[in-house]
Amino acid sequence: MSTKPMRLFAALLAVLALLAVACGDSEDTAEPAVAEPPPPADTPSPGGEEPPPAASAEYEGEPVTISIESWRTDDLAIWEDQIIPAFEAAYPNIDVEFEPTPPTEYNGALDTRLAGGSAGDLITCRPFDASLALFERGDLASLNDLPGIENFSPVAQSAWITDDGSTKFCVPMASVIHGFIYNKDAFGELGLSEPQSEEEFFDLLAAIASDGSYEPLAMGLNDLWEAATMGFQNVGPNYWRGEEGRLALLDGSGKLSDQAYVDTFAHLARWGEYLPAGASAITYTDAQNLFTLGQAAIYPAGSWEIAGFNANADFEMGAFYPPTRGGTGTCYISDHTDIGIGMNAATSHPEAARVFLSWVATPEFAEIFANALPGFFSLGDTPVALEDPLAQEFVSWREECESTIRNSYQILSRGTPNLEEELWATSVGVIAGDMTPAEATQRLQEGLDIWYTPAGITAPPPPAASAEYEGEPVTISIESWRTDDLAIWEDQIIPAFEAAYPNIDVEFEPTPPTEYNGALDTRLAGGSAGDLITCRPFDASLALFERGDLASLNDLPGIENFSPVAQSA
Repeated sequence: MSTKPMRLFAALLAVLALLAVACGDSEDTAEPAVAEPPPPADTPSPGGEEPPPAASAEYEGEPVTISIESWRTDDLAIWEDQIIPAFEAAYPNIDVEFEPTPPTEYNGALDTRLAGGSAGDLITCRPFDASLALFERGDLASLNDLPGIENFSPVAQSAWITDDGSTKFCVPMASVIHGFIYNKDAFGELGLSEPQSEEEFFDLLAAIASDGSYEPLAMGLNDLWEAATMGFQNVGPNYWRGEEGRLALLDGSGKLSDQAYVDTFAHLARWGEYLPAGASAITYTDAQNLFTLGQAAIYPAGSWEIAGFNANADFEMGAFYPPTRGGTGTCYISDHTDIGIGMNAATSHPEAARVFLSWVATPEFAEIFANALPGFFSLGDTPVALEDPLAQEFVSWREECESTIRNSYQILSRGTPNLEEELWATSVGVIAGDMTPAEATQRLQEGLDIWYTPAGITAPPPPAASAEYEGEPVTISIESWRTDDLAIWEDQIIPAFEAAYPNIDVEFEPTPPTEYNGALDTRLAGGSAGDLITCRPFDASLALFERGDLASLNDLPGIENFSPVAQSA
């Protein structure tokens, strides 16, 4: 690609920087060039001022009917028989309809209904990028000021918040927890007990294998994802210290090639000898059946298995979390955000929809939902008593261990190669003995380095393009909403630049502020937009970049002159 546009922009940026210094003492600054983001809605403003009172969750309006979009077809009876009646008893003027779509059709069908204006008032949210895309497209409303949103921890909110942490757009509903489910009858028969350390865990597997009556671990490698989800993401948090390690990958202070990840894979490598014979051909369903039929002693699990196992196993079950090395120190569990619910930004009933969302944030909803769906746990701050003993065992680990989420889900699987899929391949490779732990971690980090530059790391830039310009005479134009600044640009800024770069003519072509976004979109779509685009802060410009309308400026000479606060928008 030609570097001429970048050289032109670099040259103009250099002059603008000089003008900014020269004009730094001016008092005639109606609007700062870059504004710091406001404090979150649920924290006091600087100076001790409290935020405005949150909207009430009372509803005194006309009777309305609101509908819920969801992919959870299996939950229809639970919603119709338990959840909706409980809500409508408290809010008799609001009727609620749960209208699920089959899981494999949900995303596409929802997009079609949103585009056609026929989507429901409330939208069940998948975690991370799928719902973030809906918010950035304007289909999900901000919930920063929703009463009850403050009941959820940063880990719980991480799946439904913008990358910069400024906007929440779904209420967290449920998580799933990883661990190990075991056959209590088998343990009793063999005289075994739950392991209290990693060393005891492997002694336990060896004892089961030595007896020969049961497969030690019911897991296959055929479908790939189980090895990563129930293996790597299950035991790994104890090595990378949960959120500390996960966030370190995001900000660049940690790497997938660090010792913690080598050790995680070294742990997984030891699983190979305890899997059923022919593990590479065993599917997820095969492994489930192997356990529920009583042929395996331990199942590396996600808590979503509880209801199915309760229905299909005729033996008593127990569960334990991944023990730490030596049985000492803090334990960490994957307590992964799974389901949320947000508001259609185009709903005709925003008041009623917000009342329902605030109710979802209450312990009353959490208790109904978690007991109706054992293995799906409330993400709210208030503990919920569960009737199912196996589900209660899983959720009790929150009192003993620190919670984290799967480290590949937030941001790190957006590029190519996809980190989540790479974890599938490397986890299977290591367990099968086809790859060493060091080879696996090197592959993961090298793949991430291809496309991801962590926020906290300044990667060595490629050789910078020169800000000199020796090309043919050209004219470039600037898009802007700052109509009031026309004289400043024409009388001061542009003459200063053109004096330094006589071969470049610059035209400042502003559009009235209220028309700018729409007019700019039209010109961009039609290929008639200007060469340079004046950027509004945060999401409006982020959307342009993600749509491919703004170029990356990572290697622009002069970009290093601005602080992280200045660049944050």
